[in-house]
Amino acid sequence: MLRLTDITLPLDHPEEALATAIRHRLHVGAQAIRSYTVFRRGHDARRRGAIQLIYTLDVDVADEAKLLQRFADDQHVRPTPDTNYQFVAQAPANMAHRPVVIGLGPCGLFAGLILAQMGFRPIILERGKAVRERTKDTWDLWRKRNLHPESNVQFGEGGAGTFSDGKLYSQISDSKHYGRKVLTEFVKAGAPEEIIYVSKPHIGTFRLVTMVENMRNTIESLGGEIRFEHRVDDIKVETDADGVRHVRGVVLASGEEIRTDHVVLALGHSARDTFEMLHKRGVYLEAKPFSIGFRVEHPQSMIDRARFGPQAGHPLLGAADYKLVHHCRNGRSVYSFCMCPGGTVVAAASEPGRVVTNGMSQYSRNERNANAAIVVGIEPSDFAPYDGSGSPLAGIALQRHWESRAFELGGGTYEAPGQLVGDFIAGRPSQAFGDILPSYKPGVHLTDLAHAIPDYAVEAIREAMPAFDRKIKGFARHDAIFTGVETRTSSPVRVRRNDDDLQSRNTRGLFPAGEGAGYAGGILSAGVDGIRVAEAVALSIAAMHPMSHAH
Repeated sequence: MLRLTDITLPLDHPEEALATAIRHRLHVGAQAIRSYTVFRRGHDARRRGAIQLIYTLDVDVADEAKLLQRFADDQHVRPTPDTNYQFVAQAPANMAHRPVVIGLGPCGLFAGLILAQMGFRPIILERGKAVRERTKDTWDLWRKRNLHPESNVQFGEGGAGTFSDGKLYSQISDSKHYGRKVLTEFVKAGAPEEIIYVSKPHIGTFRLVTMVENMRNTIESLGGEIRFEHRVDDIKVETDADGVRHVRGVVLASGEEIRTDHVVLALGHSARDTFEMLHKRGVYLEAKPFSIGFRVEHPQSMIDRARFGPQAGHPLLGAADYKLVHHCRNGRSVYSFCMCPGGTVVAAASEPGRVVTNGMSQYSRNERNANAAIVVGIEPSDFAPYDGSGSPLAGIALQRHWESRAFELGGGTYEAPGQLVGDFIAGRPSQAFGDILPSYKPGVHLTDLAHAIPDYAVEAIREAMPAFDRKIKGFARHDAIFTGVETRTSSPVRVRRNDDDLQSRNTRGLFPAGEGAGYAGGILSAGVDGIRVAEAVALSIAAMHPMSHAH
């Protein structure tokens, strides 16, 4: 098979144009082409009204060796790489202790799945509830202002990614094609097949719920065990004669102990009590940068027109997205994050008396508003006013401070504080909504968001919004809505691990993984990291049982 890249065609090209383009690229007749498949389809919208589709194609040809020789200097004609997933080990028959996975978000889900597929029968511990019960609890906050601290947007089967846009693209380096394994398993679990080839695939919340359940059933059918409402409150660590620390088990909130030598730490970025426990147990942690800001809402139709011009609404294009960044005079950077076309802003708090925002879309992306986080990058040096001890958990103290402030500014009822963009830029409180109505439930309380984030972040966003308006006309329109606060763009903590065996820097048998540990950002990269860590666990166990390597 040959892989042809950068095949460009008009948006409304006829189906036969692909075959014609292949023949033209390879300078061959129709008889030389046996078949072809679309590996990737994206679009180039830089010229509004003349949007083009960009294809990567895998082509079965009659004389592959000859064509490869002819196009040896053409980077757009190469052999198709083998993207089939290969297991690195198989479980030994006499394995003393089963591996434990903590957390059933995308990372824990894939770590558990890969371990189960290799026969290791993992025990997966999830502090929250199964996905459908969790969905009911989440709606209880949105509709009735009842927060469930162990079952919400952050905690429960599927992780925070379940209540999101279901975006499945990433900019990570992926030479082993783990991302393909993630997408393939999602399709097996019920995702639309198009996620395999579109350049920016997404699933949406409702489809994710069923997929997560199907993947859970697969893990259990392979001997894995999933325990919901089983929070891990402690880990057992033993120090050997050489002073090396080893994991020897976990302790649950119920007091039950599970003996294991291999723990995958697939925490979400909001497992603050677990980070505190790890810190007390001496596991190597460090503070890491993250971002803080607001959600902004505009009419999706405005974004579509700005991005696609007269071709807005074309079925192959769908709802338009955007990605913006501005470098400010005060040295800060402001950028858009987790853009949700045709979606809603959602309540994402996991602790009482705090307000947090996130964004969500369904597969159809047909809600009236577009939303995205507009956030300012912050560094560990910014955390000191909130925790002067120099603790690696200082970023959590910053998050809690501003989430509590948002709760107060919203009226203390889990309504979120909001402000019209024009009023925010002008520095005056908002009194009434304009044409754009906020989507956040249980509601938005208009106020002055200059008191909802640090002064340097306020200054940076005020500078950035007019700059973004020059890129997307109407972005800084007066009645666009800011809703606060967005504090959980990524984990404020990194649980450091070795580059080679992916084990904790100072605790053998502990495998930090995914977004909470600081090694992923989003569903796809978290799933990929889950696969990598599952392989590291399998190889560690296999090293104790030399006959267990896969062949």
